[in-house]
Formats: sequence, C-alpha cells, structure tokens
Amino acid sequence: MAEGLRIGLLGGSFNPAHAGHLYVAETAIRRLGLDYVWFLVAPQNPLKPESGMMALEKRLASAQTLVGRNRKLIVSDLERIIASRYTNDTIRVLKARFPHVCFVWLMGSDNLEQFHRWQHWHDILALVPVAVVLRPGFTLAPLKAKAIGAKRDCFTIIDGRRNEASATAIRAGLAAAAAA
Repeated sequence: MAEGLRIGLLGGSFNPAHAGHLYVAETAIRRLGLDYVWFLVAPQNPLKPESGMMALEKRLASAQTLVGRNRKLIVSDLERIIASRYTNDTIRVLKARFPHVCFVWLMGSDNLEQFHRWQHWHDILALVPVAVVLRPGFTLAPLKAKAIGAKRDCFTIIDGRRNEASATAIRAGLAAAAAA
C-alpha cells in the first residue's frame, strides 16, 4: 500500500447493509479527505445476539450491493480471515501490516453510546482516531457517551444532513412482511 493513504474503517454486522452505512462512509470520505473506506463485515458482533443474524455471506453480499462500483468503498471479511472478534485486534493487525497507512475508525453516533462496552476500547483510541457521524435519534450521543467523557480529544464529531436508515427497522419491516 502506498505511504500516506488515509483509510476509514467502518466495522459492523451489516445485517443488512443500508443507506445509513453508505451515508457514514461517503460523509467521512468527503469531510475527512479519506482515500478509501473499508466495510469490515464482522462474522459475529460480540455485543449482539446470534439469533436473527443473516449468514456472513449474505451480509457481505448486502454490503457489496450497497457500495456497488464505487472504487473508494471496499467490502471485506478481514475479521473472518484473521479470526478476530474484536475491533482492537483487527486494528492492531492492520497497523502491523500497513504501518504507513493512516487508519481512522468510523462509526455512527448510534454506536457511540455503547462504545465503552467494546473490549479494550481505550486501546482502540490509542491506536487510531475515531470519527463519529451523527445519526438521527442519536445527535446527543456525544454529550452522553462515557467514552467521550473520558477521552474527548480522541474523537471527531461530524454533523450534517442525516440519513434515517436503520438495520433494525429494515429487519422489523421484513419480519412484518413475512408474517402478513
């Protein structure tokens, strides 16, 4: 990889991938001057139940369909390849493999409120900067999040037009349609 690349890392279940994920990635590219955003589709989020989780292959396909042919957006199953369940481990592997790349962890503000529950979240903040894109219903997350209270200087908050899409709402709609 070329020295000096700036790559955003957007991790998640992507169950399914939706316009809100795309909004976070595209906003980060524009506002942070990123060269790429990597969608890191997690085999299983340790903080989410396995029930209701689509198979990894379906979630990868969902993310790939979402990003389409946008060459700045890369869908990856890296965490399956390296057998990582935790963000801090994934970031350590990436930084060791690509020492001259500037990685930025990306998240929507809906994830920020529970960021302090992530394994070794302090280590994540020591390894990479974190950019939080505000999402509807979670615009006050930066004021309430325990992690920000402890490490305010490690976060960049990005505001702007917000996208209403939600994987939870999409799954609920699909379940209601199937039951009808």
